[in-house]
Amino acid sequence: MDLNKIKGSGAKGLNYINSVSNIEPIFKKYEIKPNKALGQNFLRDNELSKNIVDSLSLHNDDILIEVGPGLGALTQFLVNKVKRLILIEFDYNISELLSLIFYGCDDVEIINEDAVNFDLRNFYLDGGVKVIGNLPYSSGSEIIRSFLSFPTPVTSCVFMLQKEVAERYCAIPRTKAYGVNTVLVGSRWKIKNIVECDSSPFIPRPSVNSTVLKFELLNSNDYEPHNYNVLRKVLFSGFRERRKQIKKRLNIETLSWDDTCEMLDINITARSEELSIDQWIRMARLHDKNPLKDIPQSSEEIYDVVDNNDSIIGQADRDCVHNDKLFHRAIHVFVLNRHDEILLQKRSMQKDTFPGLWGSSASGHLDTGEDYEGAAVRELNEELGIESKLNKISKIEPTASTGWEFIGLFTCEHNGPFNWPYSEVETLGFFKIKMVSKWIKKRPEDFSSGFIECFNSYKF
Repeated sequence: MDLNKIKGSGAKGLNYINSVSNIEPIFKKYEIKPNKALGQNFLRDNELSKNIVDSLSLHNDDILIEVGPGLGALTQFLVNKVKRLILIEFDYNISELLSLIFYGCDDVEIINEDAVNFDLRNFYLDGGVKVIGNLPYSSGSEIIRSFLSFPTPVTSCVFMLQKEVAERYCAIPRTKAYGVNTVLVGSRWKIKNIVECDSSPFIPRPSVNSTVLKFELLNSNDYEPHNYNVLRKVLFSGFRERRKQIKKRLNIETLSWDDTCEMLDINITARSEELSIDQWIRMARLHDKNPLKDIPQSSEEIYDVVDNNDSIIGQADRDCVHNDKLFHRAIHVFVLNRHDEILLQKRSMQKDTFPGLWGSSASGHLDTGEDYEGAAVRELNEELGIESKLNKISKIEPTASTGWEFIGLFTCEHNGPFNWPYSEVETLGFFKIKMVSKWIKKRPEDFSSGFIECFNSYKF
């Protein structure tokens, strides 16, 4: 494609993309050839495109990513509709064309990259992001896995997919399409079938039909807490031979199969495809061996109460310490990986303080008679399931922001994997330190105040 022709063509913005329904002349004018290896089937139906965009319920203050904009079938209905529009296009020539088309449009950004490898983490600074796209058939499942696996800042998305692939995400039990992906995605997302279409709206015409799905993040009232890694392990084991009875694939050491079936309300001869998403989540909770999986905290915990010199002056239970704002002790640990990124945990909604907010890799109170380092070792094991050499960084004085805690701050290095109690931790993720610093400044409400105090006191 000769970009000099484009530069002199005067084709810019909506003057160009409003013509995408008549796509053949665009192919000829800009020397574009659909790439079969990239799964390029260009949408050219304006009515269908508008319906797809409308289904996402966009607002003027939204941040939106379009995956695979191609020649702009969806883009034409997105421009000037959101606060910021990011177009991720893998085809270099098309991304260059889009860059010229939207030159001077400050609210549109074009990124030439494989969406499968796109780093979403910076969108936490915006409070979340919405996503839309006509996904290539060759990599649609990988893109969905990349964008929807936790942790993710994505709050809702609309994707056009190969019909056969889409059926796996919105399948119901006792159907052939129902499987691992149905449960894994359905455990965190509400999925709705928007529209189905044949091959006629595309050029070149694909050999299969397509389906548009909408994914909306479940709110805290609809989400059943669980450890994603345990659920994934149980599902892969259960569906490895989906026609066999589950009792021949899964074994809970502490519970008989008859008792398991009674608790989950399933038949003793049940097969994997017969269990609902909710039943699979409950199965994973039964298989979770973390001893604290159902114990977010206890009001009967006893802590040492200290004076302003951190000398022990007595003991009190958890509720008394917090309600009466008594000085007490705690630890925070920052876990760093080989890339010098920091591990953050998103606190479970079952926690009595800062539920649903991001915080330190591991943190917790000192038990009566426990020292700071001993507590840090214990919390690493309880919250992350790891052991690692600790480095003591500092001691932070009690303030309202720390919850009147003397905090011993430690660091360690670990790359995972981690095993966390779902009662305490909703999810975990590594983040670039500079990004976290910007995130705290822009959205301090996303974090526990104790973590902010620790992060600001530590000189990275």
